[in-house]
Amino acid sequence: MSSSAPIPSSPETRNYAIVTAAYWGFTLTDGALRMLVLLHFFRLGYSPFTLAFLFLLYEGTGIGANLIGGWLATRFGIARMLAVGLTTQIAGFLLLSVVSPDWSATLSVAWVVAAQGVCGVAKDLTKTASKSAIKLTAGETSGRLFKWVAFFTGSKNAMKGFGFFLGGLLLEVLGFQGTLWAMAAALGVILAGVTLSLPPMMVRAKASKTARELFSRNRGVNLIAAARVFLFGARDVWFVVGLPVFLYASGWTFTMVGGFLAVWTIGYGVVQAAAPAFVRRSADGLSAEVPAARAWSLALIAVPAVLTAMMIGDVPGAGFFVPVGLCAFGVLFAVNSSVHSYLVLAYAGSEKAAEDVGFYYAANAAGRFAGTLMSGLLYAWAGLPACLVGSALMLGICWALTLALPTSAATRATAA
Repeated sequence: MSSSAPIPSSPETRNYAIVTAAYWGFTLTDGALRMLVLLHFFRLGYSPFTLAFLFLLYEGTGIGANLIGGWLATRFGIARMLAVGLTTQIAGFLLLSVVSPDWSATLSVAWVVAAQGVCGVAKDLTKTASKSAIKLTAGETSGRLFKWVAFFTGSKNAMKGFGFFLGGLLLEVLGFQGTLWAMAAALGVILAGVTLSLPPMMVRAKASKTARELFSRNRGVNLIAAARVFLFGARDVWFVVGLPVFLYASGWTFTMVGGFLAVWTIGYGVVQAAAPAFVRRSADGLSAEVPAARAWSLALIAVPAVLTAMMIGDVPGAGFFVPVGLCAFGVLFAVNSSVHSYLVLAYAGSEKAAEDVGFYYAANAAGRFAGTLMSGLLYAWAGLPACLVGSALMLGICWALTLALPTSAATRATAA
């Protein structure tokens, strides 16, 4: 991944490198938090649907947080919003750490959902601020923009994978409360570094003045955002609850589940970082990249479809092929995600890139919210095969939406 990383050679790229490093640290703790909550409360006897419910506000708050975060980053600067996101995450960790086994189930669930909501706001404020820096530092050169997007996204997901492993490990070593305190302290160090090293008004611009202006994205941004809803819903509908619970029910230990998901996510990040090598480039940045988005989306549908057929058909060893299929899904999904992340920046305007990115990741959060909810519901209804059917259907819709994407620079700014 290092070969694709931007080399700081100016104040702009230096600031971008600092933002990227800060986001790595944030993502490490965010990945650990997901595994920490999932494994801790599953061990306490919570049902698959309740586990999904614990993450709903975390995902749901992202819809509004991304929209508002994009506007705030444009209005007040990326560095300030990055600091706000880190501070909010620390507050969420401290809130979550006070949950006691002596509390009633109702109070525990309500408190965890609320604390997760705070962490969800933190994640999306931080992500919107960080990813907006890419557009504004890479400029309009499509080759460099794609490489920088791929490196940032891939390295971030590799860190998230390490976070999954870290969450499972620290849960065993420090316990639930001790892990949260340790992660809050680590983020405090990162917050101090960001505050001292970045100009507070970094990349400030004129923000939208009305809600209508804020939601008025160009056609390309609207369509890729809609496709993003179904792409990430298709992943989380079997990844969030269905897969970990299925693996644990199949005899895997918590450490095995956390370790496998960590390795998967790290590999997924590596593929994302290398995505430019798998996609033919064009001079205008769209005419080859948009067809690539369509082709990779279509290929991805095959994985959940084949796994569903194997499980429903009671094929011998189908349980073994689930993690194997997940690896194939990860490779195809990683390239899809990287191409989508590039396209939204290719379609976005430079002046209000943070708002475009916020709108796009609000759609991302909506997809994750729907996928998380359906993961618990479908697994409780008919197990992992139902989750896989839901994934295949969502991917079909994602592919259909990419058919309408603008494919030339002349149409990228067409009004919605």
